[in-house]
Amino acid sequence: MTLLSEQEQRRVAEAIRLAEQNTDAELVTVLARSADDYTYIPLLWAGLLALVLPGAINYLPGWLNAQWLALLQWGLFIVLALLFRLPPLAARLIPRAVRHWRGANMARRQFLEQGLHHTAGASGVLIFVSELEHYVEILVDRGVAERVEDAVWERIVAEFTARVRAGRTAEGFIACIEACGEQLRQALPATHDRDELPNHLVILD
Repeated sequence: MTLLSEQEQRRVAEAIRLAEQNTDAELVTVLARSADDYTYIPLLWAGLLALVLPGAINYLPGWLNAQWLALLQWGLFIVLALLFRLPPLAARLIPRAVRHWRGANMARRQFLEQGLHHTAGASGVLIFVSELEHYVEILVDRGVAERVEDAVWERIVAEFTARVRAGRTAEGFIACIEACGEQLRQALPATHDRDELPNHLVILD
């Protein structure tokens, strides 16, 4: 199952093409289902609760002997480990700082893997989204950073993030690309007809 329909992907590609007609900058869009599988998070929570809850019950006199306490801990761990693997629950168990850290790491890897650091004039711009984390980031190379203030990208990211949280990722991409295109048109107007990087949406499913 893809994250965006083929029609939505075509709309994103067309928005990039139109934006790049007016600027020397190179736009690349990446959409990931998640920045990590976070397999260890459900296990950590299950292990912690399996230790704490039976231990707390054990303080009530006469409830459990050592054998029953151990069995309860193992049983609770197995049940919670399976329960916490359900996507809706697993997503809620991931600390915000961890989600942000993993999303930021993946965005920076994609900037390099998509070749944005090799563009002419250091004019690469990455629009990165990870849906599970509701994480959005715009990364720009130094040729763009010298001409556009970080606060501009932060405002665009904030609007895009709100759309991702609302489940309107495709709409967010289009609006973000148009907003970036307007800024890039002013900062790096087109001086040549060259398309260094593909315009299609890169999907990491």
